[in-house]
Amino acid sequence: MGEFSDYIASLDGPERDAVEHVRARALELVPDAEEGVSYGMAALRYRGSPLVSARVSAKHIGLYPFSPVAIEVVAPDLAGYSLAKGTVRYTPDNPLPDDVLDRLVLLRRDEIDAMRSR
Repeated sequence: MGEFSDYIASLDGPERDAVEHVRARALELVPDAEEGVSYGMAALRYRGSPLVSARVSAKHIGLYPFSPVAIEVVAPDLAGYSLAKGTVRYTPDNPLPDDVLDRLVLLRRDEIDAMRSR
């Protein structure tokens, strides 16, 4: 197991399932991603850069794609969700649509690829 899997194993109930869903979708889309730590959070990393993380707080789950630009791109599809520069907040009762989650992960992957190809 790795840091993200260990974090998920420490959770219970619907929050655990919601965070595991993020990890599983991201690994399906970016199979080369590896578990690690970014900005003090358990996360998936790709090519040495943070790809995505999800953390449970008292009132929501924060999704961190480590990309304000990716959040801006999908923001029109996230009406009703709380957004900030670096996070999308949701709950297990109101999960992110898979297509939006997928786009966030793929946008971040593409950013990392672009940075690494320079």
